[in-house]
Formats: sequence, C-alpha cells, structure tokens
Amino acid sequence: MLRINKLLLAIIILASCVPLLAQDPKPLTNQEFVKLLYELQRSPATRDDILEQIRTRGIGFPLTDGMRSLVATKSGNDSLLRRTLEEAERRRVNPKASALPSETEGRELLERTRNVTLAAANAMPDFLVKQIIKRSVAYGHTANWIPQDNLTIAVGYRANVGEEYKILTVNGMPPSPEASGATRDYSKNAPKGASSSGVEYISAQADIFKPEAQTEFRMVDTDVIQGKRTVVYEYTVKKDNSQLTLSLADTGARATVGSRGRLWIDRELDRVVRFEQIATEIPPDFPIVAASSLIDYDWVPINERKYLLPTHSEILLTTVNPKFVLQSRNDIKFRSYQKFGAELKVVDEVGEDDDEPPPPPKPIKPPQQ
Repeated sequence: MLRINKLLLAIIILASCVPLLAQDPKPLTNQEFVKLLYELQRSPATRDDILEQIRTRGIGFPLTDGMRSLVATKSGNDSLLRRTLEEAERRRVNPKASALPSETEGRELLERTRNVTLAAANAMPDFLVKQIIKRSVAYGHTANWIPQDNLTIAVGYRANVGEEYKILTVNGMPPSPEASGATRDYSKNAPKGASSSGVEYISAQADIFKPEAQTEFRMVDTDVIQGKRTVVYEYTVKKDNSQLTLSLADTGARATVGSRGRLWIDRELDRVVRFEQIATEIPPDFPIVAASSLIDYDWVPINERKYLLPTHSEILLTTVNPKFVLQSRNDIKFRSYQKFGAELKVVDEVGEDDDEPPPPPKPIKPPQQ
C-alpha cells in the first residue's frame, strides 16, 4: 500500500510539472523552424500553429537574409508570418525592449485605447481625401494577380452625411460624363470590379470597441509599425453582435457576418495604428466566401490639427459563381487630405512622385470551362 501511494505521489508531481514545462519551452532552433516551413508548404493550415510557436518560444538563431528568403518562398510571402518572425528577432536581440506588458498593463492599455477610439469616432473632422486604387484579380485560389485597372477617387467625409465618392480618373483618363458625379457608392459609376466604402475610416475600429459588440480580446505579441512600438491584440466578434456587412453591387445581396483579426496599438499614444479585419460566419450560400482588410493609419494635418487617418489599405475578396472562383484585391493609397470645402474636388494627381503611371487596361477573361 505504501509503494502504491508513493507511485501515485510521483505521478501527481510529474503531472504538475508538465504545464510548467509547456509554458517555458526552449526557443525554436534553426532546424526546427526550417522543418515547420516545409510542413507549412505542404499544409497551409499549420500557419497559425507556427505563429503561436514563434510568439511563445521565440527563435534561438539569427534571422539572416537567407532565412528571410526561405520564409518568403515556403509561405507564399505571408506578411503576418514575416512580421511575427521579425519581431521574434528583435526580441532575441533585445528581450527587454520587445517584452509583452503584464496582463494588467495590457488590459489597461486596451481600455485606454477603447475610450480614446470611441471619443475620436465622434470628433471626426469634415475632410476630403484622394484614394488611388489599384485593382487586380486572380482566378481560383492562386493569388496570381492580374492588373485590372487603376482608379483615382475623391472622397468627401462629413459627419452629418457620411462619405461621398467622385471618380476622377480611370487608368489615368477622365471618366465618362455619366460616371463623373458624386455618389454614396462609387461602384455604380466605376468599371465592374470590387469596391469598398466606410471601413477604411475609424468607424470599423469603433464598432469593435462598443460594449454591444461583446468583443473578445487577447494580447498576443509586440511589433514595430512606422517606428512606433506596438502591442498586438487578436479579437473576435460574433455574428449576432456584429456591424460588419458584405454586399454585392450587381445583385444587391447583403449579409451580416462576424469578424476576427488583429489590432496594433501604439503603446505610448493608446491608438490603433494598424487594423486587420477578417469576415467570419459568412452564410454558406452567399457568393462572397472570404473577405478581409488591412489598414495602416498615421497622423495627417487637416485645418491645422492632426488626426489619425488611413494612409494605406488592402482589401481582399473571394467570390464564387457556378463557373469559377474569383479573387479580387484593391490596393489603396490615401493622399492629399484637406479640409472639406464647398465643392467635392481634389487636386490633380498628375506629377505625384509616389505613384507609378497607370498601366494600360487589360481585358479580364474568365478561365475556359
């Protein structure tokens, strides 16, 4: 009986040590990480597990240019994997500067950001901005992007009206007279393709911070965005509490969906400087089967004050029809913010040195059946 009790005691002690060991693993070795990369190429579903291992274990090897190249090749140039790995390298070199705050500090940072974001959403200035949109498509799930067209759009925002859109150019040329008026939805006047509205501004952030969203947050990582030290949070909003909708301009079909994603919060200014939103709980019979956006924000001057507003975003959609699967990508630059005036107009974009000349339009044909 005594031997059995000692055996049980040994098992209990051993079991109690397992979680401790799991919480304090050794950093990933070069060989372990390379093996994970090859597994990722064979099974893309392992991506989230790799991210979690990098965040929790860190890396025990220098991140060389050769390793960066291998990561790009094996991951399909996955931006989140690249950023997570770069932050792990910063943490390896300087553990103190890149350490996650405590749970208490993390909750306090999140709560301050919630209050500031909701207040900012109610104090948006009336402004104009120019959107330079490069649209491209890919067939199937290949992500082999084919340039579709370039749009330049003037966007006017007024608190009591919302957004209004006016197409300035299509592939560098003025639009037809019937397509040049201001509208609430530029997809009605633009050539056929993916469009977006509203989500680029602060409203999408505010929606997930509202109490009725019942958003679940989890602090997961640190990062450096535009030289700013940030804390990264993952979030989830259930469909029943969500304000996010997907819609098809062609048919008018709409669906409310849930969302998940990440927030990059400036730990000094308590503001979201990068915002990722991925649609979830999409109805199985809805033509849009995947949708996501990634938005970068920075401080821009309007009427002698600075506001945190978008500078770049990427919108991705995947739609299905009986013939083929179509991926759409809108790469959007925000330029020339200015105070809203009496007329919806934006200075001509010709001569801007940060924009490439528009390519000639290419016909987009569906794959042969």
